[in-house]
Amino acid sequence: MRLLLACLALLVAANAAAQIYRWTDEKGHVVYGNEPPAGTKPEVVQDRINSYGGPPEVRQAVPVVLYATSWCPYCAQARAYFAKKGVPYIEHDVEKSAAANAEFKRLGGRGVPLIVHGANVMRGFREQSLDALLARNGR
Repeated sequence: MRLLLACLALLVAANAAAQIYRWTDEKGHVVYGNEPPAGTKPEVVQDRINSYGGPPEVRQAVPVVLYATSWCPYCAQARAYFAKKGVPYIEHDVEKSAAANAEFKRLGGRGVPLIVHGANVMRGFREQSLDALLARNGR
């Protein structure tokens, strides 16, 4: 029993020590993960600790995810918005990736762009709505 508890404690400690990295892929998209590919210059994503009188809550930076197509003018507006505001995001082309298309449909997507930040999903692009969404999630 003690051996089982010791192994469990080691697994929890190893998982807590995992680093999250941010890097730019060959297409210029910002990508997050725990193992950056060779040849990239990753940055360590800093944990944010919020405490409100209780135990500290560790929050990872939540990336913005854009489901888009290459030809969509509203998708282009969203990309320009992210560039102007300096917002890192992950883009998935729903026409070129079956996995991205499946996730897009699971999220209720019927048109592009579909923007996801945390648990919030925004359909279409409107700058004021996206400002409010990012402000709500601390970005």
